[in-house]
Amino acid sequence: MFDTLSDRLAATFKSLRGKGRLSPEDIDATAREIRIALLEADVALPVVRAFIAKVKERAAGAEVSQALNPAQQVIKIVNEELIGILGGETRVLRFAKQPPTVIMLAGLQGAGKTTLAGKLGLWLKGQGHTPLLVACDLQRPNAVTQLSVVADRAGVSVYAPEPGNGVGDPVKVAKDSIEYAKTKQHDVVIVDTAGRLGIDEELMKQAADIRDAVSPDEVLFVVDAMIGQDAVNTAEAFRDGVGFDGVVLSKLDGDARGGAALSIAHVTGKQIMFASNGEKLDEFDAFHPDRMASRILDMGDLLTLIEQAEKTFSQAEAEKMASKLASSKGKDFTLDDFLAQMEQVRKMGSISKLLGMLPGMGQIKDQINNIDEKDVDRTAAIIKSMTPGERQDPVIINGSRRARIARGSGVEVSAVKNLVERFFEARKMMSKMAQGGGMPGMPGIPGMGGGPGRTKKKTKQAKGKQRSGNPMKRKAEEQAALARREGLPAGGQNEPFELPDEFKKFMG
Repeated sequence: MFDTLSDRLAATFKSLRGKGRLSPEDIDATAREIRIALLEADVALPVVRAFIAKVKERAAGAEVSQALNPAQQVIKIVNEELIGILGGETRVLRFAKQPPTVIMLAGLQGAGKTTLAGKLGLWLKGQGHTPLLVACDLQRPNAVTQLSVVADRAGVSVYAPEPGNGVGDPVKVAKDSIEYAKTKQHDVVIVDTAGRLGIDEELMKQAADIRDAVSPDEVLFVVDAMIGQDAVNTAEAFRDGVGFDGVVLSKLDGDARGGAALSIAHVTGKQIMFASNGEKLDEFDAFHPDRMASRILDMGDLLTLIEQAEKTFSQAEAEKMASKLASSKGKDFTLDDFLAQMEQVRKMGSISKLLGMLPGMGQIKDQINNIDEKDVDRTAAIIKSMTPGERQDPVIINGSRRARIARGSGVEVSAVKNLVERFFEARKMMSKMAQGGGMPGMPGIPGMGGGPGRTKKKTKQAKGKQRSGNPMKRKAEEQAALARREGLPAGGQNEPFELPDEFKKFMG
């Protein structure tokens, strides 16, 4: 969503690099480029004005003029101000002292409230809670059925006493759900309310009545991140008509310009708490302003990547793999282990999204976007077409075995050959890293092994002058050495040393 904004900002900062100091003209030009980038990203004009004013004020101050690297200092300022307009610190859910905690979802029709109720339920379940989804959208056709299906996929309970499709009282359903949750020991209640295509009095009144009936601990306004400036107008209308405590951004994986996400927290004064960035139920997480700012500035999001890895990989399994790679030059690491690791990575999400979290990946985003996710499936098919013996010891895979594996996995024989060769190379590299040798072709890192030994070896080889095997060259070297000892010119001729004419004139 923020690709265009990231590209414009990256180009702006590139022009600053290499400058020893920044003149007022440089700062003005940079501020102008940032302003254009934000406006093109559909950020609200009042937000752009406030943002640029702060950046210019700080850029003209001592923190930039006295900095060793002014360009980096300007990037730091922009990063900090981006975090500011995105809401500052991460806002977490407030839980009731006496369960159940009631969370009410509000927003326009089509914003993704019902799906998001399932995502939030799954997320809370992963946090150790027992959520209950409540179907209070009784107007939209099949909204109750949709919530039931989403709840089933998320593995959470649903309370839907009314069939919907215009039948039933949503306020009564919301009120009764609290007693039902207490009876069934649910500690969180998520109320899915009805929306409209636009703001109207009926929508506001129903939302306000449900709010008054259940006294929610959190009212979350769900907004489609792709609808641009209208998201800000809708948010202001809901804030004034119903009131809300936080914002949830849906469809953050879209290709719209994303200005609503940068504007909404600043305009409404309410922080973004969650973000949905995909269609799957697990593509949902807490919103961290600092991490989002880092992504926009192409600094990566390593913290989120680490958190996803910690959720997916077990510590015991990781230690087991590390010990296999460290022992006997990694020969204990088999194709079965390689397949298991590959499947664990797939559980973290799409390869392109994972690579996008690494710093500097914005420069090769076209290549990342063109990654074929099915390559992983093809690799898995090849490995699963092998016998247990072949997976344990791929060295035994000869021509006839390659042909059989290729037929079994539906690929060319060359694909099997390439996979085995890549496996051996990867195992060798990973084994070297596990044993502390650093990356192949690079010097060892002090404290990580591998480095000092190489240095000593080179020093030992350098002892003593190596003599050439060429008789003519060896004779010339001996004459040059004799001339140096006797203070003669390199040619060995006994000629007096003369200063060049330029030096004679200089010395008078």
